[in-house]
Amino acid sequence: MRADRKGLVRMSGEISLTPWSVDDLWHLEHLITPGSLVYATTLRSMEAATDKIRPEKQKKIPIRLGIRVERVEFHEYATRLRVFGVIESGVDCGSHHTLNLQPGFEISVIRRWTPADLQRIDRAVAGSDKQDVAVLAIEEGEAELFFVHQFGPRSAFLVTLGSGKGADTDNREEFYSKVIGNLEQYKGPLIIAGPGFIKEDLASRYRAHYPERSAPLLIETRRSGAGAVMEVIGEGTIERIIGDAQLKDEVIQMDELLKRIAKDEPVTYGRDETVDAVSCGAVETLLIVDNGLRNPEIISVMETAEQMGARIVIFSSSFEPGKRLSSLGGIGALLRYAVS
Repeated sequence: MRADRKGLVRMSGEISLTPWSVDDLWHLEHLITPGSLVYATTLRSMEAATDKIRPEKQKKIPIRLGIRVERVEFHEYATRLRVFGVIESGVDCGSHHTLNLQPGFEISVIRRWTPADLQRIDRAVAGSDKQDVAVLAIEEGEAELFFVHQFGPRSAFLVTLGSGKGADTDNREEFYSKVIGNLEQYKGPLIIAGPGFIKEDLASRYRAHYPERSAPLLIETRRSGAGAVMEVIGEGTIERIIGDAQLKDEVIQMDELLKRIAKDEPVTYGRDETVDAVSCGAVETLLIVDNGLRNPEIISVMETAEQMGARIVIFSSSFEPGKRLSSLGGIGALLRYAVS
């Protein structure tokens, strides 16, 4: 993402943002909040007087509009972000309008920003020149490729052995061939992860088929499928490749939260209980799912926790640890001491 901070006064003001990838559109989903004023150049049909019996098709011309945002929708697989709101500046003021944002579409956002927003922008900018890392999670008879985005892993393809696990050698060779064929278009860093020795067999065939490419990194995991990807992220492999530790942090913090719950150690989750812990100054690390940051009350809790020296970890609602935290109320905390 490209970002240009126009000059913020007490954390309020305009930031120009240009997304380059699906990751950037995901970031914008959380940066463009309801009530924000978004300026963008968009195509809009203009009325024209005519005496013709069959009027010509209305021509769309580029117009600079200011939209007061009501809601946003992120369409991950279409690589598009839709911004709905009411026109406040430009033509047809008071009318509803939808901006369809795609990579390369520059906008300006005016709102009150939080430190978490600025950290998100910095992360998006830093990730602009990074290549996606692919993790091939493989077990006997099944292989699934995931691209690890900043919002979490996204499945790209799934190949299964037709006769199920334990099929004969001919079927296994066909399985390997299909997997390697599906990898033809991807030439970036590849991790092959999973339990057992099948990943070594696939890796040797991959190297023979694509000798010009870097050898894949092999990671032994206890789990397969999406669970294997979680293990790869949690042990820091992705961080070492691209230098982004956020997803690893989410895995580690969620594991710690669940461990403390199981052992009845100082921890809390759910809005009311966490708000009480923040007000007591007991919070060591505050955990929040990103979609909760649209709630002014949650933002207030986060700001109070920061003022009291707590560390803040924002979870992606698209990633498994964030989904688990959502099931616990969307907010929780690791505590310095128990709160009765």
